[in-house]
Amino acid sequence: MSSFSQHPDPDHVVVHLSDTHLLAGGHQLYGVVDSDAPLRRLMERLVASGQNIEALVFTGDLADQAEIGAYERLRDLVEPWAAKLDAQVVWVMGNHDEREPFSTVMMGEEASQEPQDRVYLAGGLRIIALDSSVPGYHHGALLPEQLEWLATELGTPAEHGTLLALHHPPIPTPIDLMGLIELEDQAGLARVIQGSDVRGVLAGHLHYSTFSTFAGVPVSVCAASCYNIDLVASSTKILSAVPSGLSASLVHVYPDQVVFSQVPLDDVAELTSYEASYRPMIEAMSPTERREVFSAKLSDFNQAADKTQSGL
Repeated sequence: MSSFSQHPDPDHVVVHLSDTHLLAGGHQLYGVVDSDAPLRRLMERLVASGQNIEALVFTGDLADQAEIGAYERLRDLVEPWAAKLDAQVVWVMGNHDEREPFSTVMMGEEASQEPQDRVYLAGGLRIIALDSSVPGYHHGALLPEQLEWLATELGTPAEHGTLLALHHPPIPTPIDLMGLIELEDQAGLARVIQGSDVRGVLAGHLHYSTFSTFAGVPVSVCAASCYNIDLVASSTKILSAVPSGLSASLVHVYPDQVVFSQVPLDDVAELTSYEASYRPMIEAMSPTERREVFSAKLSDFNQAADKTQSGL
C-alpha cells in the first residue's frame, strides 16, 4: 500500500490499553460499569481495521480485586482476538494485581511472588514489561535488583529500540491524591534508561490520558478502559471518578520517532466516512492532482464535503 505522506510507513504498530479492572463472576464495577463491553468493541474494531498490529500491551490493574476468575475472564476475552490479529499479548502488573494469580493465570506458570518482569520481541522492537507493584500497597517501586536487571537488558540495544511498559508512570500528576501512590525513586529509573535505546514509556495508573517526557524519553499514559478521573472536578472534591473518557492508544513506531494516538472506546455512531474504494483512484493521481482535489478549499470534493458537514 502506497503512502500519501512524506513519512514512511511505521516499522511497528502496538496497541496500548490499561486499567481494565475486571471483576470475577460477571460483576460490574460500582454496580454499573461493564468493563467487558469497551474491550470487546475495541477488539472487533481492531480486527475490522485490517491493521498489522504486532502486540497488545496491557499496563496493569488487570483485575480489580486480583481474583482468579477476573484474570480468567480477561484472558479468555482478549486472547482469541489477539489470535485473530496474530498479535502477542503483553500483560503488566499493576497495584490492584497480585503476583501469584497473575503468574499462574496470565503467564501460565507456577505461582510466584517474584517481580513479574519480562522481555518480548516484536520483530526488531523490544517490549519490556516492568513490575512496579509493591505487595500490600498501592504505590509503586522498583527494587535495586530490578533496575540492575533492566540495565543489563538495555545493555544490548534492540534493532528498532525498546518500549518500556510499567503501571506507575514516572511523571507528575495534577491530582494531588495520586501523588500518595506514585512511583518512588523515579531518579533511579531515569539513570537506567537515560542514553539507552528506550524510545517510549507506556504506563497507566492515573485513569486519564496524558503525555510527557522522562529522562529524555516520551511517556504515554493510557486512560482506563473502565472509568476515569475528572481533572476539573469541583473544588469540593479531591478526586472524582466518572464512567467516561475511555480510550486505548495506538503506538506507531517509525524509524526516527514514536507516535501515540488515542482511540475512543465509546459506543458511538459514525458521522461520516470515505470508503476504501477511494484509494485506487487517489493512488492513480499525480501529487499535483491530489493537492488540487483534496487540499484546495474550492475543489468540487471539498465543496461537497463542506455542504455535508454543514447539514445542507
